[in-house]
Amino acid sequence: MTDAADTMTLETTKGPVVIKFRPDLAPKHVERIKKLVSEGFYDGIVFHRVIEGFMAQTGCPRGTGTGGSSYPNLEAEFNTAPHVRGTCSMARASHPDTANSQFFICFDDARFLDRQYTVWGEVISGMENVDQIKRGEPVRDPDKIVKATLG
Repeated sequence: MTDAADTMTLETTKGPVVIKFRPDLAPKHVERIKKLVSEGFYDGIVFHRVIEGFMAQTGCPRGTGTGGSSYPNLEAEFNTAPHVRGTCSMARASHPDTANSQFFICFDDARFLDRQYTVWGEVISGMENVDQIKRGEPVRDPDKIVKATLG
C-alpha cells in the first residue's frame, strides 16, 4: 500500500494520473515538486512538448518549455532508475544542474536518458490517460494539468 504522502494526482484534460514519488532516488526533486504542487504551481499548466513513442513534457508556466518556477534550479540527482514506460523525470537544459519545475512522463523505454536526467517518480495509475495526451512540438490546443494535488 502506498502512503498518500508519497503520491500526487494530476487531474488532466484526459483524466487522472497518479504518480508515486521516489524520494529514495531524488529527495530534493521530490521536495521541490511537492512544494510546487502545494502552491498550485502546476494547476492549468499545459503539456507543451509531447513526442509519440517518447514522452509528454509539462511544468512550464509559459507553455513553451522556456520557463520555470521562481525557485533556484536544482542540482542533478542522477540515479540508476531506468527511463521506462511511466517513468517521471526532470527536464533540463544542456547543463545538468538546470532542472527547476518541468518534468516529463515516458510513454515507452527511453534508456538513452538513463543517468543523465533525474528520475523522481513513476505513474502507478492512469497511464492510459497519459497515452491520450495530444502530440506535438509545440502542441496545438494542448492538454493540460487542470489541478495537481498531493495524495
